Amino acid sequence: MTTPLAVVTTYFEALESGDFATVAAQFADDVVWHQPGDNRFSGVHRGSEAVGAMIAGMMEVSEGTFSLKRNAPLMLNGDIVAAPVHWTAKRSGAEMDGVGVDVMRVVDGAVVEVWLYTADPAEEDAFWGRG
Repeated sequence: MTTPLAVVTTYFEALESGDFATVAAQFADDVVWHQPGDNRFSGVHRGSEAVGAMIAGMMEVSEGTFSLKRNAPLMLNGDIVAAPVHWTAKRSGAEMDGVGVDVMRVVDGAVVEVWLYTADPAEEDAFWGRG
């Protein structure tokens, strides 16, 4: 069986290289994603299709520039993995450069729930907008 650390490592390696098919393959079909803030992407997204649509929307709004990378080692506690992250994005008239923590619960080799934490919710809200 694939360990939680291996699943999340695969997710981040794929995300960092732009391999969105492999990113999507790490999610359970009924994944629950908790996106922080008060912007067009905020809230709870249920199901791998909804999460994929949200990520695609972020790429569209950021004109393809959204980039997220681990900025410290992954940390494990049972089936929960915490990942300190750094992201950047640019679009016409706006830039974003932020840090946070992504927390993922992995069950039976798939990410079943994700909680994102941001150090500066106001910056993210301003960048993503209300849509």
